[in-house]
Amino acid sequence: MKRLITNVGLLQIFFALLIVMMVMFVSNYIVHRNSIAGIYDKVSQNNTLVVKTMIQSFDNSFRTIDSLIHSIHALPYNNVIEADGRTDMAKIYDLQKNVTTLVSSIDFIEDVVVFYDNMDLAVTSYGTSSLTEIFEKKYKHDLYDAEYWKEYMRSPRAGKVFPAETFSIQNETINQKKKKDLMVITGGNKVRLSDKNIMLLIDAEEWLSYVNQNAMIPGSSFIVLDPNRNVILSTDQSFDLVEVLNDVYFNVEEQSVTRKNFEYNIYRSDYNDFIYIDKVPYQFMNIDSVNKANQTIMITAIISTIILSFLLSIYLYKPVKNILQQLGIGNHRGNDFRNIHKGILQIQTENKRLRDQLDTVDEEIRRAAFLRALDEYAEPSEYEHLIHKYLPEMYVQKQFAMVLFHLHPKEAEQGHHVHVEEIEVILASGLKRELLDVPVFHIGSLYFIALVGLENSAARHTLFKQLRSFKNRTDEELRHYVIWACVSKLYASEVANCKRAYRDVANGAAYRHVNDSVFVMDVEQIEYTCGIYYPLEKMEKLSNYLLSGKMTDAVKIVTETIQENIDRNIHRHQMEHVVKAMFYDMLRHTGNGSADSKALYQLETDFLQQLEQADHPSDMERGLVKVAKFLANQSKGEQKSKLNPAFISQYIDLHYMENLYLDHMAEVLETSPKYFSNYFKKTFGVNYVEYLNKVRLSHARELLKDSNLTIAEVGEKTGYQNSSTFTTTFKKYFGISPSDYRKKTSP
Repeated sequence: MKRLITNVGLLQIFFALLIVMMVMFVSNYIVHRNSIAGIYDKVSQNNTLVVKTMIQSFDNSFRTIDSLIHSIHALPYNNVIEADGRTDMAKIYDLQKNVTTLVSSIDFIEDVVVFYDNMDLAVTSYGTSSLTEIFEKKYKHDLYDAEYWKEYMRSPRAGKVFPAETFSIQNETINQKKKKDLMVITGGNKVRLSDKNIMLLIDAEEWLSYVNQNAMIPGSSFIVLDPNRNVILSTDQSFDLVEVLNDVYFNVEEQSVTRKNFEYNIYRSDYNDFIYIDKVPYQFMNIDSVNKANQTIMITAIISTIILSFLLSIYLYKPVKNILQQLGIGNHRGNDFRNIHKGILQIQTENKRLRDQLDTVDEEIRRAAFLRALDEYAEPSEYEHLIHKYLPEMYVQKQFAMVLFHLHPKEAEQGHHVHVEEIEVILASGLKRELLDVPVFHIGSLYFIALVGLENSAARHTLFKQLRSFKNRTDEELRHYVIWACVSKLYASEVANCKRAYRDVANGAAYRHVNDSVFVMDVEQIEYTCGIYYPLEKMEKLSNYLLSGKMTDAVKIVTETIQENIDRNIHRHQMEHVVKAMFYDMLRHTGNGSADSKALYQLETDFLQQLEQADHPSDMERGLVKVAKFLANQSKGEQKSKLNPAFISQYIDLHYMENLYLDHMAEVLETSPKYFSNYFKKTFGVNYVEYLNKVRLSHARELLKDSNLTIAEVGEKTGYQNSSTFTTTFKKYFGISPSDYRKKTSP
């Protein structure tokens, strides 16, 4: 027994188990001290912080709503009834577009309704309709119908928030009705900002989600009251406030009231005097029984650990001695376990490292030999023997086909990345499931190549079915990527043919249609198309927009050009040329005057690198938009002095349809009319009025040829106040009247 007790190894086991016991004891003691009551206090404190954050979010929401109402009032679309009693639909459509733009960034707004007194026509963020149609079909409620809102909005009133009510909403797209809780917020008319009546329909559920109501403590409720103490929003329909509100002083910003098993925390907003009430459970139920059960568990765990430590120490003594003897340590006394464990781990680590290094070297030599076989300028004798040694699969069949795999990250999964080594393994194992035990090599970026041995052309046709089945099985493992494949022609199993097969699949990648959704492409089925869309007049406008800082219009041209080429389904390499041409057009017109050549150099290198890595037209479009923003900002910096030819010509080309009197241009350019007139004639070699007429008439000729507008409408759209002035000016410059010009140029 004395020898047993004095054994160092045995004592190590015993004290190790005692440490485990102490850890368990301390853990249970901490759990006991931090009982559910203590946890509740912390949860309650956190809930208070959450509620205050929600109130701040509500205040911010109301600020946003007030700002939106004022912005709609400020839109210059009043007096939409013309002198002859007709509705000016152009103003209505412009108002609708602006309203849609203002509302698009606010997720919790279901819709906006704008209408005028004595008119049934209403404007919403989805289009225009009659007020009766909106509230009788789209947003139906037994009380709040169109007549109610007309009568209410005509009466003198302040801005009001109506309580959340259940509306029946008609989905016109799928012809289906659904119920939704909506709050209506109306603008006031005591101080009439415009002749518009504005109503905001708020999705109550979306609003609560926006202010993060789900972060509150489970079992709690939340209610919102307006300054008149009317309930406008509540998460608990059984929320009884009568007794609580009797004990509340509303001139206090924050207070608490306890009733039965609940605590009511009342807050008053600094922004609009709204009242927010948070109802939370006062404490957890059955807390005493839980504490007793916790103490019993703690005591039982401590006793069990002591007994188990003693029994295991005795049980493990003899096996440990046998292990020591087999390892050649014998009766050596000391800290044996640590030394033995350390030696074993060291041997295992070294063996694993050596195996990994050898496997890595073999894989790298194998991959290097294959890549050399694809190199057009490599000498065959340098790598042919390596192919025979490290790639014997190539010679199993008499013929082979090369398969190129390209992976493109999905739009919503841009942040997820899988290492290329792992992708290689996934692709190889997926092909193996389809009875294609073939090597897969990573050749750069997200491109991978597989060599598939085939007996004949019939086996090549079967290969396409196997690849489609492979994609269906592998989509889950590579769910963050879109996979595309290309199959080369059939070649004899010779090293020299690797280059030819690689040219096939490389051409397949280049001539892939940008709108092609087919997973597997056959290089023998490439259909050449040359329907490239590159409108030179729009490219000129693009440069003009960038010079004048109109970023929205510039981005629209970029998007439309890319989309049109996508619709025409051009080849991928053709899309790259279109994007490059747009880039250099923008750079040529807006970047030549830049003093910072280093910035332009960096812009070009970054763009070309992004274009090289772009796997989808949307990636190319983002690159062009980034370039456009850079050049637009740079053009703004250069236009501190507006009196320069580029700005003047761009301004005239963009505003020729307006009343560009000499005084107006002088005001825009911050100079006097006389100085501007002299400067213009000296710079452009022609007086201002003649230059303006030429610009207007060039656009008028296009409208006469390509539109069905009347002569008066063409004159109005090109800046002439009446048709007689337009006709006289047109005939002066071209020697023919507009109507005769149209007849002459009509097909």
